[in-house]
Amino acid sequence: MGESGVVETLGWAAQDKSGHLAPFKFTRRATGPHDVKMKVTYCGICHSDLHQIRNDWRGSVFPMVPGHEVVGVVKEVGSEVDDFKVGQLIGVGCMVHSCHSCESCDNGLEQFCPKVVWTYNSVDTDGTPTYGGYSGELVCNRKFVLRMPENLPPDAAAPLLCAGITVYSPMKHFGMTEKGKSFGLVGLGGLGHMAVKFAKAFGLKVTIFSTSPAKEKEARGILGADEFILSTDKEKMKAAEKTIDYIIDTVSAVHTLDDYLALLKTNGKIILVGVPESPLQLSPTSVIFGRRFVGGSLIGGVAETQEMLDFCGKNNITCMIEKIPMSYVNTAMERLQKNDVKYRFVIDIENTLTSE
Repeated sequence: MGESGVVETLGWAAQDKSGHLAPFKFTRRATGPHDVKMKVTYCGICHSDLHQIRNDWRGSVFPMVPGHEVVGVVKEVGSEVDDFKVGQLIGVGCMVHSCHSCESCDNGLEQFCPKVVWTYNSVDTDGTPTYGGYSGELVCNRKFVLRMPENLPPDAAAPLLCAGITVYSPMKHFGMTEKGKSFGLVGLGGLGHMAVKFAKAFGLKVTIFSTSPAKEKEARGILGADEFILSTDKEKMKAAEKTIDYIIDTVSAVHTLDDYLALLKTNGKIILVGVPESPLQLSPTSVIFGRRFVGGSLIGGVAETQEMLDFCGKNNITCMIEKIPMSYVNTAMERLQKNDVKYRFVIDIENTLTSE
């Protein structure tokens, strides 16, 4: 610990848009009266981490320590914090601060606050850069600290903090919870497999649309999908038209929407949660003839994220993960680029964080 409680911290950072991650020493602020200091044990690798370290979205600031699916234990609490205690299992997701006074914050939608502070690649309230969970410790305002379900393995629960809430929030907001309704999932990856798990917990009939025939056995046998359709199979896609009530589209590559809009019943909804590097196109007739809705969603607010975590604890929902050491992270990023993971990498920070 340094001067005035400032913490010397080891993390792994990208120094430029090559995206190569390497050991990086920096400081965390002292634990303020409203802060919680956590020892990081696990951190999931989100696809947005890959985009950010390579500056795909043109807003990256280096050096960058990624990571916003952060699980750990409380090391210290501020003098005004009475709802967390040392040793408690906690998580920090995509946000670490917001203004607390705008309409979005008043409605529990901190993710849309114009002054939201992201967990990394953002500017904190004191003007310093935020660094994420690929690091040994993290200090966060208590309002953005989440209680992790004690009955779930913390490594497999870490991706709930982004992958989980990213699909849970639109499913709740857009009414994708009515038992017996038909639910379609486009893109079976980190986000997609969580959407399937939630859909099954809500009692929906699930159809997975994928370009990969190799995923069918697992989709049906392990995830419990009711149907699996190759999106390249024109006959089966045609036969499925006007049969789906809701679709979550998780694909982060450029693709056409018209084929998926045709699957929707009248008043059907397709919600985009993937972020392709280029704009998507659709024909207006695809939405006009059927009164269909195209929407989008961005993670969830703090209260809703806690609701999601509690729901996962009650229903024993976790992510399917591949746990890796910190030294493997660059290889993991290359594999993630090729979608070669089932379905989320999680870094074992506690046991493998090194300066080499």
